[in-house]
Amino acid sequence: MTRIAIYPGSFDPPTKGHEDLIRRSLVLADRVIVAVAINVAKQPLFPVEERLELLRTTVGDDPRVTFEAFDGLLAVYARRVSATLVIRGLRAVSDFEYEFQMALMNRQLHPSLETVFLVPSVDLTYLSSSLVREVSRFGGDVSALVHPAVADALTRRFRP
Repeated sequence: MTRIAIYPGSFDPPTKGHEDLIRRSLVLADRVIVAVAINVAKQPLFPVEERLELLRTTVGDDPRVTFEAFDGLLAVYARRVSATLVIRGLRAVSDFEYEFQMALMNRQLHPSLETVFLVPSVDLTYLSSSLVREVSRFGGDVSALVHPAVADALTRRFRP
């Protein structure tokens, strides 16, 4: 039986923290679906297709990792793709309460779906997409925080 995990998120933009969790989650599952959530309530910096392409470039050609977009409930999407695990990153204690509530709701909606929390590498603990966007927006160097393709995309977005 193939263990399928979903790593959901907005990935706007993908960071080295995301890349770290994707690679490390491969120890837990045979296949990882990096699922870009479409949230109509948010105004993303990058369109979904560009985020998917940036993720593909960042992670490379590992056949165990696929990239998809989804909307609606994660539990419904997980059932549709036969996933049994959800991968989530916890950077700080402040992340825990929200993630815990989401994990319990997903379990309520899909009882066989387990959520696994991964702690980022220590040098990436502070990193978030919103922080990367903010630094890049004001001309800061984000090259140590993201793949070069993402850094280029941010530069084109903020300094055309």
